[in-house]
Amino acid sequence: MKARLLPVALSAFLVVSAATATAAYAAQDQAEAATRVDEVVVAARRAGAPMWTVRRDGEGVMILVGAIEEAPRGFEWRAQALEDAAARSDRILFPQRGRASPADVLRLIWRIRTIGWLPQGATTADYLSAEDQARLDVLMAGEKNDQWRRYSMLMLAIDLIQGKAGEKDARPVGAADAVRRAARKARVPIRSIGVVRGADVVESLITAPPETHRECLRAAMSAAELGPDAVRLRAEAWRGLRVAEALASPVDQAVDRCWPWGDPQIGQQLRMEWTDAVAQALTQPGLSLAVAPLRTLAEPGGVLDALEAQGFELDGPEWKPATHEGG
Repeated sequence: MKARLLPVALSAFLVVSAATATAAYAAQDQAEAATRVDEVVVAARRAGAPMWTVRRDGEGVMILVGAIEEAPRGFEWRAQALEDAAARSDRILFPQRGRASPADVLRLIWRIRTIGWLPQGATTADYLSAEDQARLDVLMAGEKNDQWRRYSMLMLAIDLIQGKAGEKDARPVGAADAVRRAARKARVPIRSIGVVRGADVVESLITAPPETHRECLRAAMSAAELGPDAVRLRAEAWRGLRVAEALASPVDQAVDRCWPWGDPQIGQQLRMEWTDAVAQALTQPGLSLAVAPLRTLAEPGGVLDALEAQGFELDGPEWKPATHEGG
């Protein structure tokens, strides 16, 4: 009897041992994967850019990098650290890409008069308050003539930011470029989270009433009144992880209020696509990395607020403006 039981017992022992070993290897793999993710997160944060790790039990992990477009010439940050993290990620998400047809470009050229000028006989004084018109008069006092009074408010806003708020001499910060470069070299999969149709963008631009751009111009005037330091102060707040301060910058306010982000339909679409894309990426194992506009992530009601409301754990710099209680 004992002789017959021995093979059975040995077989059972081997099965249990194999199962135990498999479970041990799986636990080891999970531990190693978690360690790798933590190492990449630490490496990414050395870049000194605002970023957040997003996770929820049983799901993947994402690093969300909040980017700005421009900074003064000579502005430095540790882009190499972000490149190193990108090369060790499992997948990378980028902002929406534009898709314009030749017909879209031709339509834009055909309607350039509508985009660049106010309606026949109108001036900025017909759309601005007396106080804002006075501010604009001071800012434009050095112009050779008063033709600017007939410019569209969007074009005036662009001119003010470029000529008086320090954008003309600015250079790209390059966070997205650094990540893309590293991802391609390491062959990490890259995906754009959506497509912005050129027809929709052109339509929103040429059909918007002139007063649509009033708040855009007011924000641009605030940036111009701050002077050439406006772009620098925003960039330094970004590098210092002072997120609310960066968003409060007149330059950033102008980005938010001017076309295309200021368009209620386009801006809302872009924000919703980011929230959906991040939530979807977190259902996949491993580590995802995304580069998104800082305002899209950190503005009130933005991606970070939405993820927090959905129960995700966020770790990174404070993004909500400080509130002061009492009087």
